[in-house]
Amino acid sequence: MNLTIENILLVGSLLLLVSVLVGKTSYKFGVPTLLLFLVIGMLAGSDGVGGIRFDDPKLAQFIGIVSLNFILFSGGLDTNWKAVKPILGEGIALSTLGVLFTAVSLGTFVWFITDFTIYESMLLGSIVSSTDAAAVFSILRSKSLALKTNLRPTLELESGSNDPMAYVLTIAFLTLVIHQDQSIFSVIPMFLQQMIFGGIAGFGFGMMSKYIINKIKLDFEGLYPVLVIALMFITFSATDFIGGNGFLSIYICAVYLGNQDLIHKKTILKMFDGLAWLMQIVLFLTLGLLVFPSEIIPYMGIGLLISVFLIMVARPIGVFLSLIFFKMKLRRRFYISWVGLRGAVPIVFSTYPLLAGIDKANMIFNIVFFISVTSVLIQGTTLSTVAKWLKVAVPEEAKKLSPSDLIMAENPKAEMREMRITSNCFAVDKKIVELGFPKNAIIAMIKRDDSYIIPNGSTKIEAEDTLIVLADRPSVFDEVDTHLKRVLVEKI
Repeated sequence: MNLTIENILLVGSLLLLVSVLVGKTSYKFGVPTLLLFLVIGMLAGSDGVGGIRFDDPKLAQFIGIVSLNFILFSGGLDTNWKAVKPILGEGIALSTLGVLFTAVSLGTFVWFITDFTIYESMLLGSIVSSTDAAAVFSILRSKSLALKTNLRPTLELESGSNDPMAYVLTIAFLTLVIHQDQSIFSVIPMFLQQMIFGGIAGFGFGMMSKYIINKIKLDFEGLYPVLVIALMFITFSATDFIGGNGFLSIYICAVYLGNQDLIHKKTILKMFDGLAWLMQIVLFLTLGLLVFPSEIIPYMGIGLLISVFLIMVARPIGVFLSLIFFKMKLRRRFYISWVGLRGAVPIVFSTYPLLAGIDKANMIFNIVFFISVTSVLIQGTTLSTVAKWLKVAVPEEAKKLSPSDLIMAENPKAEMREMRITSNCFAVDKKIVELGFPKNAIIAMIKRDDSYIIPNGSTKIEAEDTLIVLADRPSVFDEVDTHLKRVLVEKI
C-alpha cells in the first residue's frame, strides 16, 4: 500500500494507537518502547503484513531531525542542574572523549574485519558512537531502578548530551569519504566551529528565550508552549545557519531554561514531555517503515560481530579512557560501560550516507539498524540484573522520592504552611517568577481577601496575601522564611 494524502492520517493514527497500547508491555517485560515501535513499523512496512511502501530517506531524515529537536529539548528541560553539577566533568568527558574513543576503536575494528576503507570504517563507528537516553531511562523507570550516589545523573547527562559529538564526527568522516583527497586535519576547523558556535549559541538563545517568555504577555496559557516550540526551532536553525551544532545548542538552551523561573513552567514541561513521547513514537515508526528486513538478513553475521565488539570492547574503552582522571569506583565504570544502548539516533545519522550516495550506504544503514536492535535486546533487558550484580542499585527498602519528584507530583504527604505577606515586604507587586523562590518549595495557592487563587509564574503578589506553601520537609520552610525576611530587610 502506498501512502497518500487520503490515507496517511488513518494509517498514521492506527499505528500511533497500536504503538501506545503495545508500549505498555515494555514496562512489564523491561523492553524499551523503542524496540516495540521499530517492530510495529517493520511489520507495517513493505516486507511486513501492512505492506506500506515507504522508501524515502530524505523524508525520514527530516522527520528524524524534527523529532530529535523535541526529544533533546525535552531532555534538557528535565535536567536538574544541581544534580548534574557535581558530575559535570565526568558527563562532559563521556559525551565528548568517550564518544570519540568509542568511534575510533570500533572504526578500527571494522577496518580490520571488512573491506571498508579507513574513512568508511570510522564513519560507521561515528554513527553508532552515541547512547540513547530514551531507551536507557524507559527501562530504568519500568523497573523502578534507583542507582547509588551520582550514577543516574551521570548517565542522564551523558545520554542527553552525546548526540552532538556523534553528529559532528559523522559529518566529518562522511566529508572525508566523499572527498578522499582531503586530510583528516582538514575537518578539524569544522569540528571546532560546530562545537564552539553550538555551545555559545545555546547559552545565548537560552538567555534570550527566558527574557521573551517572561516578558511577553500572551492572553492564553496554552500559547506559551507554542512560543517555546518556536524558540526551540529558531535556536536549532539559526545555530545551524551560522555553522554551529544545532543539536548541542538546543540541548544547552533547554538545560538553561529548565533551571530558570519561567511563566507557566509546569504547563511547558508537561507539554514537552508529551510531545517528546509523540516524537519518539513517530521517529521509531518511520525508521521501522524505512528498513527492509529482507535486506538486513545478509548482514546479520557481520552486524552481530560488530555489535558484540561495540558492547564488550569499544564502549568500555571509551568509558575507561575518558574517565581515567576521575575518581570513581571500578564497578561504577563497568556499569556506565554497560549502559550504552544504541537507539534511534544512530539510525537517523545513517540516513546521511544514504542521501550522500556513497557506495556502501545501504550496507552501513542495515548494519547500524541491526546494531541498534541487538544493543537494546542484549543490554536493555539486563540493566537491572547487571546493576544488582555490580551492587550499584539502591535496595528496595532504601528507595525514596527525590524532593523534585515529591513537589512536582504534588504529593499529598508534602508539608504545608501559610505565610502572610506584609505591606513592606519586597515581594509586594512582584511576579512569582521574579521572587527567586527556593526550588524545593512551591506556592500552591494564594489566599486573597475571601478568595483563593491558583498562581502561575506571572501572578503578582499583593500586600496582605497569604501564601500557601508546599515543601517536602519542614526544614525547607525555615529557608523560605529566611528568604522572605531577607528581602523584607532589603525593602526597609
